Amino acid sequence: MKKTIITVIGKDTVGIIAKVCTYLAENKVNILDISQTIVQGYFNMMMIVDRSQSEKRFEQLASELEQVGEEIGVKIKMQHEDIFNTMHRI
Repeated sequence: MKKTIITVIGKDTVGIIAKVCTYLAENKVNILDISQTIVQGYFNMMMIVDRSQSEKRFEQLASELEQVGEEIGVKIKMQHEDIFNTMHRI
């Protein structure tokens, strides 16, 4: 399994989850866990995904997700699970 963390942050608009999830499904990326909140009009989503079935490399997926984010007006970042865990260790 290739666990990866995806974060999506920006102003709330219709279709953010649909657009991100459609991209992931089309690229055989499985969503393992998802958390989403909206606070005073700001959208925040964190996903743990498994990209082991995807034919695309990490760098390509990350770049394309950033482009999806630009299209819908949010910031999308993708990180390897181990790097995310190391960065957020207290």
